[in-house]
Amino acid sequence: MDTDWRRFQNLLEAHHEWPCEYLFKFIVPEEKKQDVLNLFESKDRISSRKSSKGRYVSISATCTVNCSEEILVIYQAAARIQGVISL
Repeated sequence: MDTDWRRFQNLLEAHHEWPCEYLFKFIVPEEKKQDVLNLFESKDRISSRKSSKGRYVSISATCTVNCSEEILVIYQAAARIQGVISL
């Protein structure tokens, strides 16, 4: 794990008690929307909204996570999706 991911994990550990609800936010090209949605389970609360020109979609997902590692796994998988922006 590189330094940036480790630093992020340390911040998560310092500011959250597990398990907890965590809000993920992404902006993704419309054609990659399903790739991001596939990162989550059907029980997660997910909302999406298209940009004014319809080329991009913002996705918010609230999930119950048991540890910081679960959050990192989702962000690392999202980082492999072309064009995704993690907020």
